[in-house]
Amino acid sequence: MTWTPPPYPYDRLAPLREKAAALPGGVVDLSVGDPTDPPPAAVVAALASSGAERSYPTSVGSPAFRSAASAWMASRLGVDVPPSLVGACVGTKEFVAGLPAWLRLRDGGRDTVLFPAVSYPSYEMGALLAGCRAVPVPVDRGRTVLDAITADDAARALCLWVNSPGNPAGGLDDLDAAAAWGRAHGVPVVSDECYAEFTWDGPARTILSSGLEGVIAVHSLSKRSNLAGVRSGFYAGDPDLMAFLLEVRKHAGLMTPGPVLAAAAVALGDQAHVAEQRQRYEERLVRLREVLAIAGVEAALPAGGFYLWVPAPDGDDWGLVERLATHGGLLSSPGEFYGEAGRGHVRIAAVAPLDRLDLVADRLRA
Repeated sequence: MTWTPPPYPYDRLAPLREKAAALPGGVVDLSVGDPTDPPPAAVVAALASSGAERSYPTSVGSPAFRSAASAWMASRLGVDVPPSLVGACVGTKEFVAGLPAWLRLRDGGRDTVLFPAVSYPSYEMGALLAGCRAVPVPVDRGRTVLDAITADDAARALCLWVNSPGNPAGGLDDLDAAAAWGRAHGVPVVSDECYAEFTWDGPARTILSSGLEGVIAVHSLSKRSNLAGVRSGFYAGDPDLMAFLLEVRKHAGLMTPGPVLAAAAVALGDQAHVAEQRQRYEERLVRLREVLAIAGVEAALPAGGFYLWVPAPDGDDWGLVERLATHGGLLSSPGEFYGEAGRGHVRIAAVAPLDRLDLVADRLRA
């Protein structure tokens, strides 16, 4: 039997992108969480002047990078994780999509990946790429419904993914409860925390706060520092899991480039630019709500992240995506991109500057 990969979700928006682009002023693309703001000048300077270009980087990450990640977790998340339990990844999407294959090598008797029913598509795709069962777990008001996981699925699970703040809906999960469930069932829990810096309801949080046993936290500089183009992230947690993953990834040749590691270490050591970015996203989320109200659509602000998760009138997510693109030039994503349970909603990323959002507002008024 051969497997044919499905169309990449965002490629399906191409016809609507063309419609929006045809309007005066062009498309305002809020379909993907693609940062548009500049990274700090000191980070760009470090990227250009590290002198690390000529040598192979270490797969685990440079000592400076691992120490910077460890220090950032202590400062921002209040957890003590030694640098030896930190590993670099080539952007976290690579890690998300590849992890099930590595875990299946570790435990060939298990074949199931559990993930939130409304979530980033790569959790499910990582399972499929590894030849695993992909089993969605219901989410209620941002929290994984752990009681909905059957005993059979728990016994077969390679891992449980949680994502907090969540993409696309912006909810905050009970990470302590997820960690406890994993330990009780012998299932590693992997927490995607790439939007932690944009937690609006309370402080940033991590699954590592309940201890390192049985858990891995995943963090990215793409959103935090507007460095999506350089592909830098890290994972950290349980000593046994980390020892396995750090070693197997060496054999796979997965290496973050040396200049990227140098720049990322500088970025992790600076919090001022993150505070500025938080303010930008807060302002844009509020403005986006106002823009949608012009179109007669209501949306609540998220507890975290920089997306609006918008209930579509009459539950027609594609209909709302088309209306916003045709009349406002705003490109958004239908909820079905994030699982069957996401149907009836639309995700809109607050990544465009305010003047571009004002342009959408003017078009909708007209």
